Amino acid sequence: MMKKRIANWGNYPVMETDEKAFSFTEQLGKLIEGKERIIARGNGRCYGDASLAPNTISTLRYDKVLSFDTTNGIFECQSGLTLDKILEIIVPKGWFLPVTPGTKFITVGGAIASDVHGKNHHVDGAFSNHVMEMDLMMDDGRIVTCSPQLHSDLFEATCGGMGLTGIIMRAKFDLKKIETSYIKQKQIKASNLNEVIELFEKYKNYTYSVAWIDCLKSGKDFGRSILMLGEHAEINDLDDKKKAAPLALPRKKFLTLPFSVPSWVLNPFSVKAFNFLFYGKNLKKEQDSVISYEPFFYPLDAILHWNRMYGKKGFVQYQFVLPLTSKDGLVDIMQRISKKGMGSFLTVLKVFGKQDSLVSFPMEGYTLAMDFPVRKGLFEFLDELDTVVLQHGGRLYLSKDARMKPEVFESGYPRAEEFKSIIKKYNPAFKFTSVQSDRLQITP
Repeated sequence: MMKKRIANWGNYPVMETDEKAFSFTEQLGKLIEGKERIIARGNGRCYGDASLAPNTISTLRYDKVLSFDTTNGIFECQSGLTLDKILEIIVPKGWFLPVTPGTKFITVGGAIASDVHGKNHHVDGAFSNHVMEMDLMMDDGRIVTCSPQLHSDLFEATCGGMGLTGIIMRAKFDLKKIETSYIKQKQIKASNLNEVIELFEKYKNYTYSVAWIDCLKSGKDFGRSILMLGEHAEINDLDDKKKAAPLALPRKKFLTLPFSVPSWVLNPFSVKAFNFLFYGKNLKKEQDSVISYEPFFYPLDAILHWNRMYGKKGFVQYQFVLPLTSKDGLVDIMQRISKKGMGSFLTVLKVFGKQDSLVSFPMEGYTLAMDFPVRKGLFEFLDELDTVVLQHGGRLYLSKDARMKPEVFESGYPRAEEFKSIIKKYNPAFKFTSVQSDRLQITP
């Protein structure tokens, strides 16, 4: 049996797996027959170990468009189709993804399994809010269709369920109508954390909002930020050149990081230097512009293999959400990071709207995401942060997790036991399991 070494986007952990691919439904049925400990894997853009298992099923060849209602904005496809391919089809027709994460290089199946969110959660919710129905292959090879109305427990446990209910095969979801492929962007510099939170509240009617935060600053500049707001531009917002082709796709411009950066490059001094330059690039307090959707939604996608920036040992993205009333918890965590000197180049703050779900990550509140290179003392420090997150009624994002303890999962997700019971109902022999689900004791 030929094994290959794989890792997800954080390059941690790395493991050997027997990976198989399929192009047709019948092939998949034969692949899973008699197999144990299987997980579906799309483009490997979750960060930790959620799509790692002794046996992995790659969905990337199962990537056909099945239908596209250009009048009503309803798209149907196989689960291995990536968002970048979908955008190439729908944008010229005047439609956009209802919700998109910070990379377009994920599959539709991955988007559902992680129940991805974007800069517009406070307005449009998570990806699952827009899924009309989907098909799953169950552990015995049956195909089951589920929706919010049909097999609703299976649907709810699959959205954010990290692939543990079955293999997602097909999805139908609605789209967002647009006039142009451009974004009307507003950037506002905030001198500290209090100001950026006030700005989030002031501009909460904007569809898209996100803030970059300097996580190492202290004193009066603690939490200084740049808030980025956006709306889909209308025809009248464009200059004459852009009006000539308002739905034009952005030009593909990619740089690549050809090798892993030495670990010594990533230190508090280099992070402080980066933060200084990033904050200083906006010369004005407030800037308005009309830009392509690419740099607004997917700035890091322009650098292929940017994950190599964190060295051969890889990195962990730590993303948590706290209720709106827990601003003190946000301050506490950021102060601990600043004091420890474990700053992140990419510290991103967003606001979530209300969401009542089984196991999806978002809840009404503030979510902060940070990248930390794997090094001595990191996991002990993150355990310390976990305690603060739980004390303030928060939780961690499964799609970014590589080291959470079972009790942290149980405490952070109040319906965890219900989730486990639905998995037991539809995946009784735990055929579908992952390194993460074993670690969190979701699949015994």
